[in-house]
Amino acid sequence: MTISILAFDEKTGAYGGAATTGSLCVGGWVLRGDAESGLSASQGSLPSTFWGTDVLTLMRNGKTAAEAVQTVTQADTGRNERQLSALDLMGGTASFTGAQSIATAGARQGRHVIVAGNLLSSEAVLDACLTGFETTEGPLAQRLMAALTAASRAGGDSRGLLSAALLVVSRDRPPLSLRIDYSETPLEALAVLYARATSGDYARWTTYVPTLNDRERGIPFPD
Repeated sequence: MTISILAFDEKTGAYGGAATTGSLCVGGWVLRGDAESGLSASQGSLPSTFWGTDVLTLMRNGKTAAEAVQTVTQADTGRNERQLSALDLMGGTASFTGAQSIATAGARQGRHVIVAGNLLSSEAVLDACLTGFETTEGPLAQRLMAALTAASRAGGDSRGLLSAALLVVSRDRPPLSLRIDYSETPLEALAVLYARATSGDYARWTTYVPTLNDRERGIPFPD
């Protein structure tokens, strides 16, 4: 199973994505994005990292998620083996699932959120992922991780999960990019890493580094 979720938080202006799979290095393969382009999740039995970056370029240049996904996927003769979802800067979403995607495969969309998956135990996994996000309170990152956990509990992958990743970007904070490239319990390991990255000296240090809204920030971190 690979399942991903992309979402826009209207309250904070942040964009976030999360993914997990029964293979290695899901973060490097699937998630791409920044607060000047939007987010993408490129996956499938033969995923194309070019899809992920190309759709971001189009959205950065003004295309909607739907326009960007159509342009990128229709130009690729290998598209039947691939899956793509995108979230644009306005929170618009779109997806493509190739005809040869390993069943069960598909996508679900809500307001400013999209879930996509393949090699799922059933379509209930997609529904659980979306519901898990929409019914969880708290910061965007925590809602995304809750969505992955809900998907796993709904059946997930018969192979088990081996990697997980989280990406949150905004104009007024540095990117939060966390990856568990190999673990027998990647969702639990991701939660532990998130807790460490958002507390203590490391979290305080991130409030001093440059952001899109303040590219030259150079306030010294206190000893």
